[in-house]
Amino acid sequence: MLLHEKYAHLDRVEDLLPLSLQIVRYKIMSQRRKAARRGEYSQVSITDIPLPDLNANPADQMERREMLDRLARAIAQLGERCRELMRLKLQGKTFPEIQKAMQAAAINTVYTWDHRCRKHLLELMGGDWERQP
Repeated sequence: MLLHEKYAHLDRVEDLLPLSLQIVRYKIMSQRRKAARRGEYSQVSITDIPLPDLNANPADQMERREMLDRLARAIAQLGERCRELMRLKLQGKTFPEIQKAMQAAAINTVYTWDHRCRKHLLELMGGDWERQP
């Protein structure tokens, strides 16, 4: 039915073979484009992914403990509003929810507080998250 409607200009049966090969070529190219778009060619097999070492490295534990101590000391030096803002963010609250909880007039006020608090926290940490005092 489709051949008679769409390809009525083809008179001979021999013309159908090149047409069918052309259609198959288009289908293959379409499938390859779809696979590339989905990232199927760049996927890594799960057996090729190295597993992390679950045994904790003592040096990493020590660095993490020191950084957490520095962070705790720096947060203790922040003002009440900054500590409250950090607490709400750590609870997973969104900025509109924080705006309501802290009774801010505008959402931009909360954004400004957040920026200033993070900047002040970074200064209290010595200007770098990773650097030791």
